[in-house]
Amino acid sequence: MKKTILAAVVFLLTLAGVADTPQQTYIKKYSALAVEEMYRTGVPASITLAQGLLESGNGLSRLATDGNNHFGIKCHNTWKGAKVYHDDDEKGECFRKYDSPEESFRDHSDFLRYRDRYKFLFDLELTDYKGWAYGLRKAGYATDPKYPEKLIRLIEDHSLYIYDSQKPEQKTFHEEPVIPEPPAQIEQAKPLTGRQREVFSFALSRQMYSQNGVPFVYATEGETYEDIARANRLFIKEILKFNDLKEPRELKAGEVVYLQKKKKRAQKGLDKYVSEGETGLWEISQRFAVRIDNICRLNGISRDHVLREGDILNLR
Repeated sequence: MKKTILAAVVFLLTLAGVADTPQQTYIKKYSALAVEEMYRTGVPASITLAQGLLESGNGLSRLATDGNNHFGIKCHNTWKGAKVYHDDDEKGECFRKYDSPEESFRDHSDFLRYRDRYKFLFDLELTDYKGWAYGLRKAGYATDPKYPEKLIRLIEDHSLYIYDSQKPEQKTFHEEPVIPEPPAQIEQAKPLTGRQREVFSFALSRQMYSQNGVPFVYATEGETYEDIARANRLFIKEILKFNDLKEPRELKAGEVVYLQKKKKRAQKGLDKYVSEGETGLWEISQRFAVRIDNICRLNGISRDHVLREGDILNLR
C-alpha cells in the first residue's frame, strides 16, 4: 500500500516537473511570431515577448482572452475595428479588439517603429535589450519606474535574449530575411551631388537634397517661394503644386521646399506614421515627400481631417 502511494506521489511530482508554467506556455506559443516581427520592423524579439508577458498577464488577462490584445493598445481616433472596454486609467476605456494575436503583435511593432518618440531605440544594437528596456521607460511607454527592471528580469529569467539572434521559422519573406534599417536612417535627407543636380537642371550654386527620391532645398531666412522658383527656372504655380499649396505662405528658415512632384507612397520601411497629436497632414506630407491626396486616399480621410495622438496613418 505504501509503495502504491509513494509511486503515485512520484508520478504526480513527475507530472508537475514537466508541466509548463504560464510564462513558458506563452513563450513557446509566441516566440516564432516575435522573431517574425523583429525581421519586419526591427523590434527585438526579447522585448516583444517580455512586454507581451507583462502587459497580458502571460496571455491570461481579459484584454488578451476577450480581445486578443496583448499590449494594452487603446482605440484612438482612427481605429475602425472591433472594440473591447476595460477599466484602466479611467473607467470603461476603449481598447482595440483584434481578430487574432498576430494582429496585436503587428500593431505593437508598428506602434514602436512609426512613432517619433521611440525612433532612437532603433539605433541601438538589436541585442541591447537593457538599452531597449530603459529606453521604453524614458520614452514614456510606461509610468511604472520599475518597468525596465521587470522587462529585464523576464528576459533573463527565461533566456528570451536567445530569440534576438534567431531567424524566422516560416518563409514569410520573398527574399533572405534581413533586419530593416532604423527609420531615422531611412528618413534622413540625402545631399544631391553636382551630377544629380545637372540631371535635374537645377542651379549648381546651392546645396540640394533628396527625400523619398524627390529633390528639395531648405529655405533660408527671408526667402519666398517666388525666389526659389525663379532660381530653379520654375513657374510659381509649379512649385506651389509640388508642395501641395494653393497660394504662397510665409516660409521659415529651414523649411523644406520640393522642386518636383512628391511621390504617391513613402519609402519602404516608413510604411506608417503614428501621430503625436501636434502635426497636421500637410506637415506629414512635406516630411515624407508624399502627396496629401494620396495620404488621404490611403487612409480614407479628407484634407481637413484633424489628427489626434495615437492615430495611425498609412503612408504606403
